[in-house]
Amino acid sequence: MTTRRDFFKTLTAAGAAASIPSMGFSKPISNLLKTKNTSNLIWANLLHLSTNMWEDNPYVSDHSLLKDAVNAQDVYRDDYKYTNYKEACAWAMRAYRPYLINDDNTWDAILKNMADAGMNMVIIDLGDAIKYDSHPEIAIKNAWSIDKLKAELQKIRNLGLEPIPKLNFAASHDIWLGEYSRMLSTQKYYSVCKDLINEAIELFDNPRFLHLGMDEETAKHQRRYDYVVIRQNDQWWKDFYFLVDETEKRGVRPWIWSDYGWRQPELFFKKMPKSVLQSNWYYDTEFDLSKMNEPASTYLKFYDDLEKYGYDQVPTGGNWTNDTNMEDTVQYCKRVVNPDRLLGFMTAPWLPNMDICLGRHTEAIDQIKNAKKKYY
Repeated sequence: MTTRRDFFKTLTAAGAAASIPSMGFSKPISNLLKTKNTSNLIWANLLHLSTNMWEDNPYVSDHSLLKDAVNAQDVYRDDYKYTNYKEACAWAMRAYRPYLINDDNTWDAILKNMADAGMNMVIIDLGDAIKYDSHPEIAIKNAWSIDKLKAELQKIRNLGLEPIPKLNFAASHDIWLGEYSRMLSTQKYYSVCKDLINEAIELFDNPRFLHLGMDEETAKHQRRYDYVVIRQNDQWWKDFYFLVDETEKRGVRPWIWSDYGWRQPELFFKKMPKSVLQSNWYYDTEFDLSKMNEPASTYLKFYDDLEKYGYDQVPTGGNWTNDTNMEDTVQYCKRVVNPDRLLGFMTAPWLPNMDICLGRHTEAIDQIKNAKKKYY
């Protein structure tokens, strides 16, 4: 298999690169790696401003989140009266909604709780929740204006938090792209992705990182979708390299989820640039590899594998499935990852910013606060 530069050279020689706009090469890796020269570890929280990153339809009645719900079959309805955070999560995040789901008071409370807990970074899943100047057609109803976003970013910085944009370009999580989510690997797709990357970087005033997502691009993860599409082999890498290159050309470090490596580790470690910041994720309770079976052992061990091959990491845990994972994640990764490559930690509660979910958001923040206090 080829490296990134060899791959682009091959494309150019074959004339295939003509379909990719403004294809340049990234800045030297050494420049981008300077992002880790910070006196403080990252203690981050992932918040979803956009919730349209999963199913492309509103019918979620068979989702595992709803196994205990009395009226699970009705959750797809816009007027469904959810009674707990699991139902609210399924209603808001596992079903497509053409309007913004974000309670401002809950949003503010989460940010304040993060600051009070000593966290220092918020990663914001932007998706279709912004009225982009470059592509306003993507925005859902009540999406934030550019002025609203800029005001919120200033508020975040005033709290001592570093805002980082996230645009998930995985085919399994790109419903937010609207019609462009069904144009993968086309000239139009590359053009739109480039525009959005550039605008996000400008809106966030040249942030240290841009999270590109790129997780779970499998048929299994789209089994409830109306439209299923995945990129495989060199096509996945071609599109991925394009996204990375557009980010690095702006002097911003790309950041991704690492689970592609679970399925194809040899290819991952041969072709994944060291300039790309990695977030492996694992949400279960067992952290003793000798007691674990597949696939869980692969998920956990990938922290070790990334370290073996010398990648910078921000390990990710959370309270998605249990209340002990975050502390165990910090303990495990502090032991197996070289401090020079351990940039920090992220909690990912995977919840909408709704009042009924605030308690669970607060628990996620408290758990990373406790882990920080205990191990750092």
